Amino acid sequence: MTEVTPKAAKTNQKAGRTASKEVRRLQLIEATIESISKFGISGTTMTTVTGFAGLSLGIVNFHFKNKENLFEETLRHLAKEHRAQWRKFANSERLSPAEKLRAIGDANFHPSICNRKKLAVWFGFYGEAGYRASYRKIMTEYDTERWDALNALCQMVIVQGEYAGLESDKIADTLEGLYDGFCLNILMYPGEFSREIAKERLHEYLATTFHSHFQLPNPKSCQG
Repeated sequence: MTEVTPKAAKTNQKAGRTASKEVRRLQLIEATIESISKFGISGTTMTTVTGFAGLSLGIVNFHFKNKENLFEETLRHLAKEHRAQWRKFANSERLSPAEKLRAIGDANFHPSICNRKKLAVWFGFYGEAGYRASYRKIMTEYDTERWDALNALCQMVIVQGEYAGLESDKIADTLEGLYDGFCLNILMYPGEFSREIAKERLHEYLATTFHSHFQLPNPKSCQG
């Protein structure tokens, strides 16, 4: 994000005064994402947020009682956005259980969900000891819902393919671990590991696990 000029800040402040409550809250949440991606959790303050948003501290305090509340609402915003993305496929009547399983995995690496700014926020909460409890409290509902969906789909695929010796809960655990690990690679090694590579590796795992339902990706060099 480019530096906010005084003229731009004044324009944003005027827009903030006339914008709806929902628009203002979203503006502040997006500014929080910007700030955390640049300064981290510990380096983000109400002042850095207002600087990115071009709004007054009073407007921030009106919508969020303190920094912790702002952080929690930012995390909830990202969690709801992520859930909406994968739910589109989980609830689709056009897709088979196997197709849903693959689509849910791909949804984790959609550009609107999996980009460096938003990943910096997710992993900022992971790494900041003081916010881990808040993270678990907020995310348990979302994580459990997604895991339950994966587990149920894995059960269906196992039954359909008559796969012996596979346990759906263990596969769901592995998929969740792959999602998180690949996202961390994308954040830490952007020149070496991309969203497309993440999806390719995920498809390889599905193909080796459910060989009757998925084919191994064609060998290729996956860039960017």
